[in-house]
Amino acid sequence: MPNVSLIDLVALVWFLAVWNGYMLYADRMKKDGTSLMAVMRKHRAGWMHQMLRRDMRMVDTTIMSALMRSVGLFSSTTLLILAGLLAILGAVDKVQALAQDIPFVVQATKAEWEVKILVLILIFIYAFFKLAWSLRQFNYSVILIGAAPPPAEADTEHARRFADGAAEVIALAVSNFNRGMRAYYFGLAALSWFLHPVLFAASTLWVVAVVYRREFRSQTMNFLDRTPGTGDA
Repeated sequence: MPNVSLIDLVALVWFLAVWNGYMLYADRMKKDGTSLMAVMRKHRAGWMHQMLRRDMRMVDTTIMSALMRSVGLFSSTTLLILAGLLAILGAVDKVQALAQDIPFVVQATKAEWEVKILVLILIFIYAFFKLAWSLRQFNYSVILIGAAPPPAEADTEHARRFADGAAEVIALAVSNFNRGMRAYYFGLAALSWFLHPVLFAASTLWVVAVVYRREFRSQTMNFLDRTPGTGDA
């Protein structure tokens, strides 16, 4: 194992613990129906039930295409980031020499720089896998829209179960996209590790606070929660 300082190891363990702890908390709150993801699940189910009543479903496929473009953009960007990080990994000496002229940057060995870059690479590999799987799930959702029962059968039990199933597939795609986006947030926090491990630990907490507010306490979440879904009184 590379010779890495104790404070760097503590900061890395803290980073991984906070990230995984937040994911577990967010998944639990999603099941309890008290998060942005849970609120949007209600609206996605309403969307799929409304889709059943439309003769022409171009509007639904257009919405799906817009969602898929966003996921595809981030997937492609992730590959570019990985290519850049791999290039930096091959020129650590030059990057390390340039960083020495930046104020407040902690002095680190070449091995420590390599570990930090490798951690960033792993973060964005994780993000790519989540985003790529999300894109495939959105593709499956488009196929489900094409295979949906006709409007004449919209009120049947079979059609309602079909709509609920399609909404769940879309929810899984969004969940994976959300995990990929979180990796971007935590990847930005990991950049501060190159400055100082204490700043890295503090940035991790700041990222959690930002993500938590957006998913659980934002005005957008409150508005969407108050907006009635299809079938609400």
